[in-house]
Amino acid sequence: MNQRFQITRSMQPNSSDQEISLEECQAYFSSKADFIYQTVLTVKGEESTMSIPGDFFMWKHGEVLIPFRHYMGDLYVAVSHQDVVPLMMEIATDLHADIVEG
Repeated sequence: MNQRFQITRSMQPNSSDQEISLEECQAYFSSKADFIYQTVLTVKGEESTMSIPGDFFMWKHGEVLIPFRHYMGDLYVAVSHQDVVPLMMEIATDLHADIVEG
């Protein structure tokens, strides 16, 4: 099972007015060549396909797309590959945010 992490500003002083906005994420990730934005995440299993609506910034890592989901002022990512960890740390640093497991 993958670990899930939250990139958040909730631990910052005066965090009530420091949510990570969707617009901020769109501007940030649009400057990254290996990210694409989509409003539906489609997960295909052996017997079914599930579509999850939301705001997803998909990181292309080789042949795999790894979703960073914006939800209620934070970003969420599951560490499905070791290369996600340094990228997650870079994103948190650039957005002046913290990383919390969960």
